[in-house]
Amino acid sequence: MPNLAEKKAVVEEITEYLKSSDAVYIANYSGMSVPQINELRNEFRKSEITFKVYKNTLVKRAMDDVGGFDDLYPSLNEQNGFAFAEEELAAPAKVIKKFNEENKHPGFKAALIDGDYYGEEQLETLAAMKSKSEVIGDIVGLLLAPVSNVVSALQAQGQNIAGAVETIADKGEE
Repeated sequence: MPNLAEKKAVVEEITEYLKSSDAVYIANYSGMSVPQINELRNEFRKSEITFKVYKNTLVKRAMDDVGGFDDLYPSLNEQNGFAFAEEELAAPAKVIKKFNEENKHPGFKAALIDGDYYGEEQLETLAAMKSKSEVIGDIVGLLLAPVSNVVSALQAQGQNIAGAVETIADKGEE
């Protein structure tokens, strides 16, 4: 059993994760085997997401210290794992959804993303969100589309004019 100093250290660690993360996901890992939990951790690691298992009471203390996590308190029961995301806010949802399709666990309980609460019924919505890099790519594509259309039109006109000049020249030679 951890002593008071160890518990304080864990609360400080959780507090740092909460402060540095824009998204916190809670997943119930009850019923999962140790190899399944390790596999889940590996999937989170591949996506560069911090996934930790903490005692709910310690997480609640850290949330109290940071503030703004009241919506997640009802989810702090049973055996939970916590995913902390800094930039790719939908990435934990994608990992959980994919892992659920193969293993039927963990159970998504809730998430707090940029201060907005998402309940267990919203996993599909979260998993369907585009990543930051995908959104930037879409915006760049939209911005470049008019330019490429103009370039294509100019090239086509140039080809038409060149074709007409060539046809006239061929007729003149005959």
